[in-house]
Amino acid sequence: MVSWRRRPGPGLARLWGLCCLVLGCWPGALGCPASCRCSSWRIWCAEPVPGIASFPVPQGSADGDNVTEIFIANQRKLESINDNEVGFYVGLKNLTVVDSGLRFVSHQAFAKNINLQYINLSRNKLSSLSKKSFHHLGLSDLILVDNPFKCSCEIMWIKKFQETKFYTETQDLYCIDDNNKRTSLMDMKIPNCDLPSANLSNYNITVVEGRSITLYCDTTGGPPPNVSWVLTNLVSNHESDTSKNPASLTIKNVSSMDSGLWISCVAENIVGEDQASAELTVFFAPNITFIESPTPDHHWCIPFTVKGNPKPTLQWFYEGAILNESEYICTKIHVINQSEYHGCLQLDNPTHLNNGAYTLLAKNEYGEDEKRVDAHFMSVPGDGSGPIVDPDVYEYETTPNDLGDTTNNSNQITSTDVSNKDNEDSITVYVVVGIAALVCTGLVIMLIILKFGRHSKFGMKVHGEVKGVGLVDQIWLSLQDCDNEGPSSVISNDDDSASPLHHISNGSNTPSSSEGGPDAVIIGMTKIPVIENPQYFGITNNQLKTDT
Repeated sequence: MVSWRRRPGPGLARLWGLCCLVLGCWPGALGCPASCRCSSWRIWCAEPVPGIASFPVPQGSADGDNVTEIFIANQRKLESINDNEVGFYVGLKNLTVVDSGLRFVSHQAFAKNINLQYINLSRNKLSSLSKKSFHHLGLSDLILVDNPFKCSCEIMWIKKFQETKFYTETQDLYCIDDNNKRTSLMDMKIPNCDLPSANLSNYNITVVEGRSITLYCDTTGGPPPNVSWVLTNLVSNHESDTSKNPASLTIKNVSSMDSGLWISCVAENIVGEDQASAELTVFFAPNITFIESPTPDHHWCIPFTVKGNPKPTLQWFYEGAILNESEYICTKIHVINQSEYHGCLQLDNPTHLNNGAYTLLAKNEYGEDEKRVDAHFMSVPGDGSGPIVDPDVYEYETTPNDLGDTTNNSNQITSTDVSNKDNEDSITVYVVVGIAALVCTGLVIMLIILKFGRHSKFGMKVHGEVKGVGLVDQIWLSLQDCDNEGPSSVISNDDDSASPLHHISNGSNTPSSSEGGPDAVIIGMTKIPVIENPQYFGITNNQLKTDT
């Protein structure tokens, strides 16, 4: 019997190493130093031996984008956090460096870590800390206890930060003054050390396109703050002077493209910063930047885009005459972006009578602009070359016209003039169809009466043997009977004879029944011989039962 025995090998070790690599438990997964443990989302460095001398960064092809927490403790050799070292971890939210030898934090240390929310730098050797390292971060907690700060204006921002935050526990922050005496940071008083402030000369900046404007920014604070202008996406030519107080900004030949932009003056010193902002409003004449031939949506639409400030008044012309708007033809504005208006002239079921030239006139107090477009909705009936409109095309939501009333009652041609003829034609069609329906209904009723109202049995009493006659014979006999002015004869419905013909005498004078033989029928005063029609009686009298 063969016995099976497991052979020793590296299989289990390889499997364990692979699992650690996948799960992020292997210390080398992110190029971690010997004193750290790393995973895909966390770095933990707490072993004092051998320790780390610099901030841990990913090695080789390792990616730190998913790391959200870094914890460092007991690292006496770690003295600084330099530019871009923390920047490898763009997703970092929580940073803790405690009980270490940290002395310096670079101004650009956290420039790329905009997601940082929690920083704990307690129990280090920080004597100073600049606000520039943190001013762009939306921190909820900044913990700095048990650091030997030196009492100076450079850490005054920490006091201001403490005053603006609400902590469950007040931090025991202190600083060491020139006499080597510990002073509570909340009681620290430094002369000529104040938060800066900034004020603009004008917070309602309005200018006409093509002109120039100068804006001033007055600042205060100690030490005197540095002043800068924030001009995001400004197109117009401009120049600034920040060497004097107040600082100035001159915008030359202002462009309408700058209307709606915000201009900011920023004053900053080591204590903090302040900012004053105002919106730039540019007045300019209307400009129709886009107009196109009509397109079919649920309604037909002549799309257009108009720029202008103040908002322009729109007027449409049809073939050179003012076009009054109505429920059938009206202007719709779909999107308003600053001084730009996107909309369309909406036409409800236009016909060939609406074909022609449409002109849009946009006007405000600074000027006007007009554009023309040729519209063809359908060909004259009979041409067979009109455009095809899909009735299932969706209708996008529209809003009322935000450009004011575009109706002019002095118009010679209205939008309903071209549709009145269509309405009259429609009414005529409805009347004709109704009359035709009534006539057809009457004819059908008459046919039903003729078919079922005269359907009955014909019978005559015959002298002698009963003989059958055809339908044509019955009709002819009835007509002959009606023409006689003698004693009347009637049609009987008696069913006691095999023949449908029976003659009923009213007792007046009639020819002898013996004349003419047994196969004769008396019609009025006339005896007419009757010939049996074999088509109606296929059997003889002998074949009939006695009770028939």
